[in-house]
Amino acid sequence: MTEKTAKLTLGDLEIDLPVLSPTVGPDVIDITKLYAQGKVFTYDPGFTSTAACDSTITFIDGGKGELLHRGYPIDQLAEKSHYLEVCYLLLYGELPSASELEEFEATITRHTMLHEQMVNFFRGFRRDAHPMAIMVGVVGAMSAFYHDSTDIADERQREIASHRLIAKMPTIAAWAYKYSIGQPFIYPRNDLDYASNFLRMCFSVPAEDYQVNPILSRAMDRIFTLHADHEQNASTSTVRLASSSGANPFACIAAGIACLWGPAHGGANQACLEMLEEIGTVDRIPEFIARAKDKNDPFRLMGFGHRVYKNFDPRAKVMKQSADEVLDLLGIEDNPKLQVAKELEKQALEDPYFAEKKLFPNVDFYSGIILEAMGFPTSMFTPIFALARTVGWISQWKEQISDPKLKIGRPRQLYMGENTREYIDIENR
Repeated sequence: MTEKTAKLTLGDLEIDLPVLSPTVGPDVIDITKLYAQGKVFTYDPGFTSTAACDSTITFIDGGKGELLHRGYPIDQLAEKSHYLEVCYLLLYGELPSASELEEFEATITRHTMLHEQMVNFFRGFRRDAHPMAIMVGVVGAMSAFYHDSTDIADERQREIASHRLIAKMPTIAAWAYKYSIGQPFIYPRNDLDYASNFLRMCFSVPAEDYQVNPILSRAMDRIFTLHADHEQNASTSTVRLASSSGANPFACIAAGIACLWGPAHGGANQACLEMLEEIGTVDRIPEFIARAKDKNDPFRLMGFGHRVYKNFDPRAKVMKQSADEVLDLLGIEDNPKLQVAKELEKQALEDPYFAEKKLFPNVDFYSGIILEAMGFPTSMFTPIFALARTVGWISQWKEQISDPKLKIGRPRQLYMGENTREYIDIENR
């Protein structure tokens, strides 16, 4: 970080504020002493112009359509790597050697089972409980079952908690799904890889085992990889804010899951499928494209464009490849939503309006298609997102806990309420 200053004038007062230069990205004005020196705060709803932390994990350049994990482009990781290797990279900062990866995968595999008493916890939910509601409750309750990994001051306990969360989240998500459809829980198997284990726990039944197709397993692994971390988004910021109070890791990740549940965050791919269902048939696509172009119509195409990526979503290209492979394997003849999705993608990409506005299909559009084709209901889309994002949350949590500058989060406010008033006795009101 280089030494520069920005000058702020407040009436007769001039304040010099340090300007920090990151490795990549725009410079940042350090306002940590602004209140002490000028008795003023900044006002930034949504924190869209505020850096709340420094981090070495993930970098996004929305203008260039760039997403880096520890410096590695996401498209390279999705093409050449796999989810658990990316987990190692996010957690430890470097790609593992062959022996390090083997040891890490073995550790994660050995932690995939849940404490048997947690079965009773699942069964305490209503039979029609949403899988995300179950995940928030179960992950938060892990601190009641795993007392040996809640001391955040103990580096070894932090490590164990990290491994447990990454390992057990597929089991929790799969069991939440099984419970919601009234089927028996399927236990993990140590001879399957991470993605295959998850698919089997979701779709196998005691009467008939589920044979995992490698194309589907690879597609699921890519969904995990492409959603592993995404800088300081709402759920990650929630995890960091919760952890700043010293809360245990399970509580912090449960807070992140709760935030992800919001339809403006983790529900985007579900919204895509609901839109495809609304369109209904291929012949109605031109009608909805016309509506998307109409400035006076509130309708918009879900899964096209991205708040962060102003050019293209770097994750979408890889996800499109997986979507094509999955649809070639499973077909779309009997699924109207997938037929609409393929034709909508074709027509939108051929329409100059969408190219000019840079409204390209994003990762949510393709991941929704893949999950629909695999047989997941839309209620499972966000739990799968939470499963994938757990490693990002944990990596950010670990980084923050070890930061010597850590302070409890305490945003300021622009107060617009009443000034001091005298209390009026009830008989005089």
